[in-house]
Amino acid sequence: MHNDLSLFTELAELLISEETNRPVAAPVDTKALYKTLDLQLNDEPIIDDEFKSILKDIIKHTPKTASTSFFNQLFGGRIPRATLGDLLAVMLNNSMYTYKVAGPQVGIEKTLLRKICDIIEYPDVADGTFAPGGSMSNYMAVLMARDKYNPSARNEGINNTMTLYTSEASHYSIAKNAAFIGVGRQQVRTIKTNDRGEMLSEDLDAKISNDIRQGFQPFFVNATAGTTVLGAFDSIDNISKVCKKYDVWLHLDGAYCGGVIFSDDYKHLVNGIAHTDSFSFNAHKMLGTPLSCSIIVTRDKKYLYESFSNEAEYLYQTNDDDFNLGKTSLQCGRRNDALKLWTLWKSVGNNGLKTIINHQFKLAEVARNYINNHPDYRLYSFEDSISVCFNYKDIPAKKLCTVLYENAKLMVGFGNFNDQDFVRMVTINSVLKEKDIINFFKTIEDFAVSTDI
Repeated sequence: MHNDLSLFTELAELLISEETNRPVAAPVDTKALYKTLDLQLNDEPIIDDEFKSILKDIIKHTPKTASTSFFNQLFGGRIPRATLGDLLAVMLNNSMYTYKVAGPQVGIEKTLLRKICDIIEYPDVADGTFAPGGSMSNYMAVLMARDKYNPSARNEGINNTMTLYTSEASHYSIAKNAAFIGVGRQQVRTIKTNDRGEMLSEDLDAKISNDIRQGFQPFFVNATAGTTVLGAFDSIDNISKVCKKYDVWLHLDGAYCGGVIFSDDYKHLVNGIAHTDSFSFNAHKMLGTPLSCSIIVTRDKKYLYESFSNEAEYLYQTNDDDFNLGKTSLQCGRRNDALKLWTLWKSVGNNGLKTIINHQFKLAEVARNYINNHPDYRLYSFEDSISVCFNYKDIPAKKLCTVLYENAKLMVGFGNFNDQDFVRMVTINSVLKEKDIINFFKTIEDFAVSTDI
């Protein structure tokens, strides 16, 4: 093991060097992948030097998500204390279903969940769990809602038309999860948004009312804190009034930007969160922990037990179910995703988390100011968002993003809203500095001139 730890250190040093010297890895075309890299599995083992060489080649060609040139997805960067926690979790290798096999790691997870419930002002009976990603957090929420409003569905299946509601700018997982729980994609009602991508509560009210008149059973509304493209925040206060009026479950999908709960300066963007029935967010996004670290909490833990608990004497052999986390989880065997968030939070404190969140909004402001002060750019996004959407000159966004990637200059994606394509950079990497944002735009400008695209 000590030899492999030494090898790991050598490989990690290479990765850090590559991130500095070659922040965008030269992409390998899929047609050439298996000819470029030795990925095959053979009958005989390979010698250590060859093994090391292959691993180094793989590192060099893998996208550098922690570099200062990665703006492509809703995550990025590397916060050392969070990474330390994840490395420890791998070495400890505990599964989180029972206290017997996880010990104090269960206490770490429960401490995190209780603190999050307190921050959003959920009652003492609230609880939560860690899920394998934001899509699965949303799945758990809609499943708990189905079981609350149609308890027989767990054993007998669904025999009536249940309807659920989400905005036209929300995450695609809502429709997918409707299929998973047996409600069906056709029962998902898409709610209109304003020009910022925020759900219109009046349209929500009208669509729920119409479904009731037709004899359907509305049961679930999904609101969003940070829409995927524009990073918009739905008005929870307005939506919660509609949900209370019709007695339906309100879930807040904060996978992207739910981390604003840790900032006194920006938590107003989720005003009314205490009125939700469940809330989820990804710490591997705004808080910068390694992938993946997804949390879902609900106002009353009984819904976790009713939807996910199942007796198994061969597994649950301690008498305190509050510490047997498998009874409130979608999974049985489950890796320890809590430790990396705990090591981060413990090391920087509440104020440190606030600083991480605030810095991302500051970086977005720097980007918007740059765009607004340069006539060759057009801005499509707005304040209180860490998605910065723009176009440069008359270059199509898809073309610009593609050639930047193919030439290993920048990794940035494109988006679309209201039939308008644009470049979408995200300032979610809190390790970035203002100079990195300026360099992002200078790279685009210099590349456009040098290639005449």
